[in-house]
Amino acid sequence: MKEFLKKCSLLACAMLTLGIMVLGAQSASAKTPLQKWGRLQVEGRNIVNSKGKKVQIKGVSTHGIAWFGQYVNKSAFKSMRKMGANTIRLALYSDKESGYSKKLYKTVDKGVKAATELGMYVILDWHILNHGNPKTDQKKALKFFKRFAKKYGKQKNVIYEICNEPNGDVKWERDIKPYAEKVIKKIRKYDKKNIIVVGTPTWSQDVDVVTQSPLEGDNICYTLHFYAATHKEIIQSKLDTAYEMNLPVLVTEFSICDASGSGSVDKKSGRKWMKILRKYKIGYVAWSLCNKPEAASLIKNTCTKTGNFKKSDLTVVGKFVTRQWKK
Repeated sequence: MKEFLKKCSLLACAMLTLGIMVLGAQSASAKTPLQKWGRLQVEGRNIVNSKGKKVQIKGVSTHGIAWFGQYVNKSAFKSMRKMGANTIRLALYSDKESGYSKKLYKTVDKGVKAATELGMYVILDWHILNHGNPKTDQKKALKFFKRFAKKYGKQKNVIYEICNEPNGDVKWERDIKPYAEKVIKKIRKYDKKNIIVVGTPTWSQDVDVVTQSPLEGDNICYTLHFYAATHKEIIQSKLDTAYEMNLPVLVTEFSICDASGSGSVDKKSGRKWMKILRKYKIGYVAWSLCNKPEAASLIKNTCTKTGNFKKSDLTVVGKFVTRQWKK
């Protein structure tokens, strides 16, 4: 009888130990991106976690929140996280013609809150596009980043993208760099540590140009945008040059369609781009989280939901992107 009780006791201990191990494994797998990585930093040409290990941002950008603000919600972001995203980019267009309004700051706040509650990283994107030169809206940009750096500067999950796609007659040395220096100075008054992403000339493609005269300061990186059906070897060679010159790069916007955001989809070119980004462990954020009837949208135009998305709700591009997140 004693031997039987002893065996039962040993079996109970073994089962308890196994249960603890299972719970521990579940707890580890249930960690949010922020819990796993902590505050991100820039070291050399790499983005690293709080322990200095190289990591890869994988995320999705909203479309302009003036038009598609309904997708800025916790349910939508949670769906993306379940599919493999660790980052949300909040795109606020900087010109009135594209719907800019201070009222949209509340939508940005809502997006930061939702991403933070989900333990995701969140990019505050000052979405320069139509005005081309970031200096055009510099005063507004300084006020925008002062407000948000002051409010969220203590958080570990916030990233600032200070000029989406400079374009037109815009030069790095003459226009973008001096703008960036002023905006970065303003942000650093309230936030000393979080990453700041700086746009590059020609719709954020000329990262190679920046290697000749990068900005001074810590935790600064530069963005490269591509649309795989349009942008191929020439832009890839620019990225190669930047990487070889130790310039830290983050792809804050891309898709596998053409540069208009619509038209043909080029999976072959998209796969080549993904291979390069995985090789260099450069992060990437897809355009865009909405159901707009264009190729770049991740959500089908026939889908009326604004959250709790399933695989069946995704477009061809959406399925491509979410497969990449899992790799």
